[in-house]
Amino acid sequence: MPRLDATDEQILAALTDNARATFAEIGARVNLSAPAVKRRVDRLLDLGVIRGFTTVVDRSALGWHTEAYVQVYCQGAIAPAELRRAWEDIPEVLSAATVTGTADAILHVLARDMQHLESALERIRSRADLKRSESIVVLTNLIDRSRTADPGEGG
Repeated sequence: MPRLDATDEQILAALTDNARATFAEIGARVNLSAPAVKRRVDRLLDLGVIRGFTTVVDRSALGWHTEAYVQVYCQGAIAPAELRRAWEDIPEVLSAATVTGTADAILHVLARDMQHLESALERIRSRADLKRSESIVVLTNLIDRSRTADPGEGG
């Protein structure tokens, strides 16, 4: 486990607040020069504390409002890494996890409409050796904490 000091924690907090902040902006916040912040960020990347930088697209802003959970049942044993490779490049798959119970995995899928969902399901099924899948379409989200920055903020 890498050891982080208070300044590292402050840098991580600054990047979490705004991943597009410049090293100079972060430096002003944590009282370091831009080159010093860059060295620390590079070290955090090398240590694997920071796994990367990404853009989070709000698909609902693009009109993707049809949401489903898809339980998949595999033919025989398939390694989790193989399942990940099968589905990681399908943009409609928001998340995928292996699970206990009768299903082998569950996928959280988002699409524009039912036709788009059907197309995504066809790609999901074609990428892995599946016996069958079972889709559950979401009618109303009652609680969704995944869209909040901090569960402790209340919302």
